Amino acid sequence: MATIEISKRTATRPTWAEISLANLRHNLHVVEQHLGPDVTVCAVVKADAYGHGALECAQTLEQEGTRWLGVTSLDEAIPLREAGIRTRILLMTGFWRGEEEEIVRLELTPTIWEASQIELLEKASVRLSVSKHPVHLKVDTGMGRLGVTPEELPGICSMLKSSSHLRLEGLSTHLASSEVLDAPSVDEQLKCFENVQRLLRDNGLRPTLIHAANTGAVISRPESWHNMVRPGIALYGYYLPFERAGREVSGSKLRLPVKPVLTWKTRILSVREVPAKQALGYGGTYVTKASARIAVLPVGYADGLNRGLFSGGRVIVREHYAPIVGRISMDLTLVDVTGLPGSSVGDEVVLLGSSDGLSVDAREHAALAKTIPYEILCGISKRVPRRYIV
Repeated sequence: MATIEISKRTATRPTWAEISLANLRHNLHVVEQHLGPDVTVCAVVKADAYGHGALECAQTLEQEGTRWLGVTSLDEAIPLREAGIRTRILLMTGFWRGEEEEIVRLELTPTIWEASQIELLEKASVRLSVSKHPVHLKVDTGMGRLGVTPEELPGICSMLKSSSHLRLEGLSTHLASSEVLDAPSVDEQLKCFENVQRLLRDNGLRPTLIHAANTGAVISRPESWHNMVRPGIALYGYYLPFERAGREVSGSKLRLPVKPVLTWKTRILSVREVPAKQALGYGGTYVTKASARIAVLPVGYADGLNRGLFSGGRVIVREHYAPIVGRISMDLTLVDVTGLPGSSVGDEVVLLGSSDGLSVDAREHAALAKTIPYEILCGISKRVPRRYIV
């Protein structure tokens, strides 16, 4: 059996992800062109930029002129600031008690929706001698997760008006069904959001940034754009299919020419000749019908390769598709390379990505695993090193 020689100094499992920063830049500009010059993009880099690497993606987006970045919480924002990112950063899910001084010190913009958050930030701003620290108010218009309810809004408005150290810069909500084109709930949410804006104006509050649209709404609902949007998955080359009456629909108006940013690769670790009627993998769920040539890949579910791919999953080897056979284990995956000319140890294998006109993308993985592309990308584990390609 052939072997791969690897220096001890650089030893690593031959499984990695390549991140195309050129494609990230392309996708940002596609989104910006789609929106026009009057809509600000808050580029979402939460969850380690959906598995692509938050710092590297944030640096690239900042270099391209992005004025806002969206993260989940303080722990995601701190590494960006420490690395020198000066772009405005929105904390989209608020903060924990005790984090308020760090938020003010690092000039982060928190999303708020409760009286206690206003009180904490007001006191922190006083202690740090900061006046008019910006906040964005989130309203629950029907998602049922985070946000002030319309009934609670008058009390929050009163607190914000009386605050001498905070400034209501933004107003936001989140749409629950932006990919469902005939969902009445979206129109109801947008109507509720308009009513909230009117109520704020009646209370003398005029936030300068209004945002509700995620990737789905960026593509399908221009009435939801206002003057800022929060695209996430589109920046990384994907979006969910759109539906009407429970059926998937498509059309030129429902497409953005974005490109996948991440390519996931490995190499063949071993090749084995197995006889007919040979059970493969845990539980023997796959049995060869004839003699076969089976390649072992050094990648498994601990790397984020979803176990749901054992039935129908495939990879690309030497300009051919090769089916995954047997259950995916923690560190290893088997693929059938019978008939693939010359396949051998060390050959590069594409798990996610394109090669020579062939493609396996996160949508395909998601369909087989009965999930969404977001989970496929976010699920690629930290032990898979990311290599950045300019």
